[in-house]
Amino acid sequence: MTLIREHDFVQSLADGLQFISYYHPKDYIDALGAAWAREQSPAAKDAMAQILHNSRMCAEGRRPICQDTGLVMVFIEAGMQVQWDTERGLEDMVNRAVARAYTDPRNLLRASMVSDPLGARNNTGDNTPAITHVKLVAGRKVKVTLAAKGGGSENKARFTVLNPSASLADWVLDTLPALGAGWCPPGMLGIGVGGSAEKAMLLAKEALMEPIDIHELRARGPASRLEELRLELYDKVNALGIGAQGLGGLTTVLDVKIKHYPTHAASLPVALIPNCAATRHCELELDGSGPVALDPPRLQDWPDVVWQADDQARRVNLDNLTREQAASWRPGERLLLCGKLLTGRDAAHKRIQQLLERGEPLPDGVDFTNRVIYYVGPVDPVRDEVVGPAGPTTATRMDPFTDMMLDQTGLIGMVGKAERGPAAIESIKRHRATYLIAIGGAAYLVAKAIRGSKILAFEDLGMEAIREFEVQDMPVTVAVDSRGQSIHQTGPAEWRVKIADLNLGGK
Repeated sequence: MTLIREHDFVQSLADGLQFISYYHPKDYIDALGAAWAREQSPAAKDAMAQILHNSRMCAEGRRPICQDTGLVMVFIEAGMQVQWDTERGLEDMVNRAVARAYTDPRNLLRASMVSDPLGARNNTGDNTPAITHVKLVAGRKVKVTLAAKGGGSENKARFTVLNPSASLADWVLDTLPALGAGWCPPGMLGIGVGGSAEKAMLLAKEALMEPIDIHELRARGPASRLEELRLELYDKVNALGIGAQGLGGLTTVLDVKIKHYPTHAASLPVALIPNCAATRHCELELDGSGPVALDPPRLQDWPDVVWQADDQARRVNLDNLTREQAASWRPGERLLLCGKLLTGRDAAHKRIQQLLERGEPLPDGVDFTNRVIYYVGPVDPVRDEVVGPAGPTTATRMDPFTDMMLDQTGLIGMVGKAERGPAAIESIKRHRATYLIAIGGAAYLVAKAIRGSKILAFEDLGMEAIREFEVQDMPVTVAVDSRGQSIHQTGPAEWRVKIADLNLGGK
């Protein structure tokens, strides 16, 4: 029998969660570096450069790659010949590890879990509970796979039950464009096939933990129908032209992973789950000898990519911004924001809506007239930081509030990530406002542009409070201009055509 001590298990998981918060897996670094090198879309290449630069900064500074430090998922394979030295249950030990990792003062991670999901939705404060899956297997060891999944990509999970004779590839290709860019491509697609509904979803999630090896597969050639399907989907998904951050480009996915399981003769359950640019996972193996120590990647593993502000980018003074100035911006144009920037997310918008519906004024100090709001929930600062990693959140969640904000508060601009829906775009056009995007997966890089931060209202909301940032050269891209033109529509459409022409030229 192997004896696994509670302390060793908890410490190993806590250390692993800290590790994956600031270290990308090497296979992801290699794949993204190769994609950056071959990218021809200037907007997508700039986005990937920011992600790669941010990744190296996080490794050096040991700070989170993304402000959304994730929903923790733990996959445990416990050997049947293992004995536990603990008075606690397995999930209790997992949650102790999560709480320890997310409240570590050396590298505070953002607590995002809320309870009751249908009621008060109060933050649990330490990111517990985790989602834990346990298998009992033969052997004397305990294998643990840790993952931290951001809400932007997790929200894009999809499931269906196909007719057994239907095309899985067609369903994926029909489904993926509708996901938008909120999952922060380029990333991976995990696909689960077979079993039952819950088994297919679990297979898809497990597939995302596998190494990126699509180019090795192409080099040696497929040896099964599953491998043929991986290559087919990889090529066809990238041919959609969605590109990094949905801006249009050659690379939308870095790999497609598929796991399958026997299923009922009348069914073909299929699950699709994307992984974002903040790919976070690792494996631990406990053998009773003590806590597991993970080997960090070397700084020379990162490609020599250093993002710098584009000389052609337009500097914008937010403190004297006018609607007329904002109306001159065009989709795809790169801006560097300077001055005072307000922040707010879902919960803050809901409170603003409630105040306005009751005819009450906004909190003292909160004035959106001719201002820009940043959809962000930053990580708490450590050491000498003004603010922790502070990347954008998915803007479509604010779509239901957009017309209210533009119509009743004097707001003229918004910063988030990914596309806006048709109603929000129509409201932006009607009010001659604008929508800008920051790069998802570059949260630490963005935080370096924030020189001051103070809470103005709703402090009880924690990371969702309204803040005022003082920013200097914060990089953003115009996504929707005052005419209602959206780069998330024009960019992928343009690159679909270009990719088709490139493919024809290569034949």
